[in-house]
Amino acid sequence: MSSRAAGAVFTPRALAALGEVCDLAPPPALDDLTTDRARGVLAGVDLLVTGWGCPPLDAAALAAAPRLKAVVHAAGSVRGHVTDACWERGIEVSSAAAANALPVAEYTLAMILLHGKHVLERARDYRRDRTRSDWLSTPHEVGNYRRTVGVLSASLTGRRVIELLHPFDFEVLLYDPYVSRAEAADLGVEPVGLPELFARGDLVSIHTPLLPATRGLVSRELLTAMRPGAALVNTARGAVVDQDALTDVVRAGRIRAVLDVTDPEVLPADHPLWDCPNALITPHLAGSLGSEWERLADTAVGEVARWAAGTGFAHPVRRERLAFLA
Repeated sequence: MSSRAAGAVFTPRALAALGEVCDLAPPPALDDLTTDRARGVLAGVDLLVTGWGCPPLDAAALAAAPRLKAVVHAAGSVRGHVTDACWERGIEVSSAAAANALPVAEYTLAMILLHGKHVLERARDYRRDRTRSDWLSTPHEVGNYRRTVGVLSASLTGRRVIELLHPFDFEVLLYDPYVSRAEAADLGVEPVGLPELFARGDLVSIHTPLLPATRGLVSRELLTAMRPGAALVNTARGAVVDQDALTDVVRAGRIRAVLDVTDPEVLPADHPLWDCPNALITPHLAGSLGSEWERLADTAVGEVARWAAGTGFAHPVRRERLAFLA
């Protein structure tokens, strides 16, 4: 991983914990697998702990690591560094994607509740007028009681969002073509088609990974079918949404938007969404940050311990599931 990622995620406490379950190669972390030092380290490793900034584990890298049997990724997606050569060699792979999904789901829940109360608009008006509005004149469109939340994809994050929504008085819809009606019932959601998800939702939250089949999935047609004043929350990937169409419907005041990701990321400085009062744009902060990096490290340490003990990974990544994973 990059030296910055290593320093951020693996604190002295985490490194000490890791050193208790394996013989840990001395620092610094490898960020280039082609150097003499890297080749010397790789020659003796059975397992690699990877993170943000890991170079591809291609055939050349694997040739330098004849004993390598497993990769534990202390972050989410493994697409950037786990190559076909790893799968063909039968290397076991684990990811902390489940751990990284937790803060994303927490951010999503916070935004759902805040937007139900129209907090952004009401705070803006309060700052401007410096007086409390007539609260008994609040329209019934404001509030979180018996509102309909649509969840796009029962991914790791989507499932955690659904779980967090259970204590509240929401009707939760789900669109995921890979989830059966019986599984949807177990999740406590109503399975619906994609157009119905957008037409019925007071808020739609996107949790689908960016894959060839999902690029531009949230189309102009779906966005214009949303209820006036409905909200769209995107913590997945910006390119899942037709950015031009989203810009048009937000600028027209038809819907509100919470965008932790955009396409491109970052939006140009003169992009019209920056000045839309009904859009909140945050800098890709829903995922693990600050103290939450410790959860990624703890997950990685736990996976190394399980693998060393021969009990298998708790969070394995399977090659046959790559088509559905971020």
